[in-house]
Amino acid sequence: MSKTLDPKKLSLFMVTWPIFIERLLLMLLGNIDVWMLSQYSDDAVAAVGVANQLMGMSTTIFGFVSAGAAIIIAQYIGAKKAEDAKRVSLVALICITIFGLVIGGVFVLFRFPLLRILVSEYYLLSWAGTMVLIVGGFIFTQAILLMCGVILRSHGYTKEMLIVTVTMNIFNAIGNAFVIFGLFGLPVLGVPGVAVVTAISKVIGLVLALYYLNKRVPGIFSSLKRGVKFPFNYVKSILKIGVPAAGESLSFQIYNLVILSLIGTMGTVALTTKIYTRSIGFVMIILTTSMAMGSSIIIGQLMGAKEYDEIYKRGMKYLRYGIISSTVGSALLFIFTGPVMRLFTVNQEIIEMARILFLLGILLEAGRAFNVIFVMGALRATGDVKYPVYVGIIFQWSIGVFLGFIFGVVFGWGLVGLMIAAALDEWVRGIIMLFRWRSRKWQNMGVVAKS
Repeated sequence: MSKTLDPKKLSLFMVTWPIFIERLLLMLLGNIDVWMLSQYSDDAVAAVGVANQLMGMSTTIFGFVSAGAAIIIAQYIGAKKAEDAKRVSLVALICITIFGLVIGGVFVLFRFPLLRILVSEYYLLSWAGTMVLIVGGFIFTQAILLMCGVILRSHGYTKEMLIVTVTMNIFNAIGNAFVIFGLFGLPVLGVPGVAVVTAISKVIGLVLALYYLNKRVPGIFSSLKRGVKFPFNYVKSILKIGVPAAGESLSFQIYNLVILSLIGTMGTVALTTKIYTRSIGFVMIILTTSMAMGSSIIIGQLMGAKEYDEIYKRGMKYLRYGIISSTVGSALLFIFTGPVMRLFTVNQEIIEMARILFLLGILLEAGRAFNVIFVMGALRATGDVKYPVYVGIIFQWSIGVFLGFIFGVVFGWGLVGLMIAAALDEWVRGIIMLFRWRSRKWQNMGVVAKS
């Protein structure tokens, strides 16, 4: 049976720890590719990094559906409307599958024109194109997998997706070992082999996720009765919330593409350093983003139950947790820059540049905690989704991109200049989000509360 918990009794730790481990392992799924490929070629790492940056755009587009569905499902559960939650879940699965198939077609047909925006070297373009063709062509599996996770977590099942992710990682690691190192006399396939292994691992994960979804949320696939008109009102509700909710993330993804294109003009060393530091540094913000996802589940259910005072207190408490965890994690990463970076490369120029970036990362990640906890978590869960989009678009581009261009390119500060601009952007937006939370204007924005 689907379980119903009192959201006031949910602790952040209870909800977050499986999400944290799951996201950590999911990140490792990408970093295993990076680490193993680093033993093959630094250029292959740069190519796969560019391909993943492009394909990462799809996650934001899928967020149009998943973000809206997560909010509505959680609020319906908090309001004790389980059947409505199931129907919304199935509608969301149908919508995200369609999105996934369309985007996969775009990647297959237009991969080279899209990649040329980010990289010009032919050998990098060829490898990146192969990665996008194979992994991007199967991007619909990632879309459905994403929505399965949203539905299971919203119903209180966070451990199941952890099992799915562990399974994918095991297959991915073993498969990569065969195609990169040529175990047992097999040919070394490099980037094409990694792409095939990555795609197959996601198919395996999807099959397992659908099994858990059918088992833990019984009746979900039959919640839309035959002969009954398709509930387009659910689609409208999902997109009404999901499009603005994903808008800030979409702006951030495009911002990252622009920044990556600027780094591409700084040379292969700068590009490779950015790929390495982004892959490694992401470990240190996993906990903060997991807290945001956990807080979104709890606050969404509390919003459905109209527990506004409890919501406010939880939001402030979760913010403190986020700042502490991101600051400590970033500081540890700076302290151990040398040993960690040497797992990936022996290029001393890359290592020293990474050391400076990780030092600046302490400041950046502390500011990012405000935005992750409030935008991805608390404000989004209440239904207050438009305001963060407006703020995000204004400051990501006026500070992150414009000042990044001035500091990094015009002043010639390179990656350091881009990092300083990014930190300023995070802190300005973060403080604005704090004032938004304290204003409590989100109290009247609950979706289910209005229905």
